[in-house]
Amino acid sequence: MDTNALKKFAQEARRELLEQVEARLEQVLHTDSVELREKLGVVNELRDQLKKKSKENLIEEVAYTWFNRFCALRYMDVNHITKMGIVSPMPNFTQPEILQDAKQGIFDKDWRLDKSRVQGLLNGTIPSTNPEGEAYRLLLVAVCNSYAEEMDFLFPRIEDYTELLMPEDLLSTQSVLHSVREALTKEVCQDVEVIGWLYQFYISEKKDQVMGQKGKVASEDIPAVTQLFTPHWIVRYMVENSLGRLWLLNHPRSKIRNQMEFYIEPAKQEEESLLPEGEGQDEGGDGNEGEGSFLKVDSPEELKILDPACGSGHILTYAFVLLYAIYEEMGYDPISIPQLILEKNLYGIEIDKRAAMLSSFALMMKAVEKDKRFLTREVQPNILEMEDVSFEPKEVKAYMAKVGEDLWTQDLWLGLQQFENAKTFGSLIRPVLKDVPELRERLKMKGVFEELFLANTNKKVQKVLKMSEYLSPRHQVVVANPPYMGGKNLNKILKDYARDNFPDSKSDLFAMFIEHGFELIKDYGYNAMVTMQSWMFLSSFEKMRKKLLDTATIECMVHMANMVMGIAFGTAATVWINQYKPKLEGQFSYVNYEDLDNENKPTEFPVKNDRLATASATDFKKIPGAPISYWLPRRIYEIFEKSNSLDNYYNFQIGMITGNNQKYIRNWYEVNLRDIGFGFSSRSLAKASLKKWFPYAKGGGFRRWAGNRSFVINWEKDGYQLQNTLDPTGSRIWAHNFNLDMIFKPSISWNSVTSSDNSFRYFPEGFLFDSAGGICQPVSRNNLSNLLGYLNSPFADILLPIVNPTINLPPGYLGKLPYKEVNCEEITERLISLTMGDWDSYE
Repeated sequence: MDTNALKKFAQEARRELLEQVEARLEQVLHTDSVELREKLGVVNELRDQLKKKSKENLIEEVAYTWFNRFCALRYMDVNHITKMGIVSPMPNFTQPEILQDAKQGIFDKDWRLDKSRVQGLLNGTIPSTNPEGEAYRLLLVAVCNSYAEEMDFLFPRIEDYTELLMPEDLLSTQSVLHSVREALTKEVCQDVEVIGWLYQFYISEKKDQVMGQKGKVASEDIPAVTQLFTPHWIVRYMVENSLGRLWLLNHPRSKIRNQMEFYIEPAKQEEESLLPEGEGQDEGGDGNEGEGSFLKVDSPEELKILDPACGSGHILTYAFVLLYAIYEEMGYDPISIPQLILEKNLYGIEIDKRAAMLSSFALMMKAVEKDKRFLTREVQPNILEMEDVSFEPKEVKAYMAKVGEDLWTQDLWLGLQQFENAKTFGSLIRPVLKDVPELRERLKMKGVFEELFLANTNKKVQKVLKMSEYLSPRHQVVVANPPYMGGKNLNKILKDYARDNFPDSKSDLFAMFIEHGFELIKDYGYNAMVTMQSWMFLSSFEKMRKKLLDTATIECMVHMANMVMGIAFGTAATVWINQYKPKLEGQFSYVNYEDLDNENKPTEFPVKNDRLATASATDFKKIPGAPISYWLPRRIYEIFEKSNSLDNYYNFQIGMITGNNQKYIRNWYEVNLRDIGFGFSSRSLAKASLKKWFPYAKGGGFRRWAGNRSFVINWEKDGYQLQNTLDPTGSRIWAHNFNLDMIFKPSISWNSVTSSDNSFRYFPEGFLFDSAGGICQPVSRNNLSNLLGYLNSPFADILLPIVNPTINLPPGYLGKLPYKEVNCEEITERLISLTMGDWDSYE
């Protein structure tokens, strides 16, 4: 699939549709015609909508609605799901088949359509400036309405302003519809996942626009910013090693193993590592050893799989494929399987209405592939769109009176209030209401749902009950590509919610989803998610990481380098089991971008490189901060376990942030040499010297041992200006991280950010230090030369990616390295001298 061509088409189509819908809106609002007078009620509805939402949002909404429908109809045309070509022509024709048929007087009997008007437009008895275009618009609306019962989520009955604002030009070779046919070829439409790609590309410009703005992301923009399509092989990896693994544990003779290309065979373990501590093995049951170590699933109908951020349904559609194979193997009637899967097995949750529509559509299309009459079976996918629900004091009082004190508990009231910001919090809500089916039945017995004057309140209560039920821990498997959004982009409502409800994972949305995933599944259930790799290593996720290692177990992981997911940072697809098995060794592998073939999947799997390994929670806990450094030899784990860390011997700190480098920092040759104070060993001596500029260590290029001594900083009068100048708001001192007890002393510094190897340098007395390079000084009489030799050694090169594999190297991570001092003072000082001579020769 040429995704570049799809991206170009989707972006151009969006721009064109926005222009056409806006033009049509202006025409409707500011012109008078017979057509508009006949639709005065719809025009008034349009005016009302413009009072509730901005003009831009309304145009965006309508433009996408038609893009969505055009693409869906084209997909259905190509796959012969429609009775005739709705947007597609017959071979050797240019106009849609439905219009060609109408010219011959052929209409589907099920359409709600004014056939005489269509025929009058086409035979010229009804005057029109664009008769064929107007006739086709009527036909298109009739078709969309004919799908209202089968797919109401995508084709709700069109009797509103959406029809009124339909683009005018749909038949010319310059029309959007022509572009849809050109882009969605028969080859492209072989898999319904193309609809998901189109959605991501359609909103990509909006995403770039929002991300380019400074500040917090508004709730309504969260979907656009966080949508990310998951490559198919990663979807297969997660589904096969969660859903597939659970089924094979229960049915080890199942032949579905043969079709799971990305399934990882569990490593052979000692039997006791397979069970929770203190738990023995059960006897019998399907020939399985240690039945107590996994969830029992006798029938495929028992399986419940949830994607809590389902997007366009890519994960759920592959789960459909695997479930179909399971049902088929168990001898179910092939015609009954699609309905069973959609009714009993697959569940999705989404905050984005448009993505929820596509997810439902994708599942319906998978069902139609297996059952051509599926659209007539009145089955709807279990895709939940989260909706904001709030209650007015008056309606609460009336509802409370009907429900009665025995049912109107504190939990019920709190549970109904939880979804006021459901569009913002999404699947992260922890519902107070636990046994929803029982509560629903008791409300029904009370006759609450039959009260006409409570109808509107009942609708909202039913929505809350449905959302609470979806978010209950009733699933065996959760699989997701959750949204990525760091704390600095979270708006206040979401940030406060994260702080109060997810204190250990609040640094990013994806981490909250990881943590919450375990709350959505049963004990021994599977939680499979593809996320940023940062949770594996960074200190901001340390509490969450340690909690996971103490309560759950990584069964397998594929760790991916930059660009493997099509994004410029590392990611990891991880499959956990919701049970603590400290000795179980998970299966880990690593994929580089170079390991992918032309279809963007690994040329072999798992990739056989130096990071194909097994490791357990017990191993990770031996390293300070418990990073998921799975690739280490056993000897390295032992070294960490038996050694003291560097911060017992040396003090590591971040350097100064001036707040205005342009004002306070110069190259040494830009100022008068007589104004520079070299070699001062203390603040008092520097102040007494009356010098203005002093040497400043500020990162620089790769250089080990010595050098990168290019800058000076204004530290006149003991840095009076820096220590007293307020920021533009006047609320605080602009500069910070002075570390006054460390300046002017001999130190080691390094580049805090580097995309190449790390390099550590010695600085004699007389320097101040910038945040672009950290500061290291001995705690007591420890030798800086010995430490410098250690940090620049190949051994340290091996250890540093363990504690932090990112391009940032803050001081705290260095302090976690294991350390045993070895005397290398003589050779280190020789290297410092040689390197400094080299630096002085070329400056």
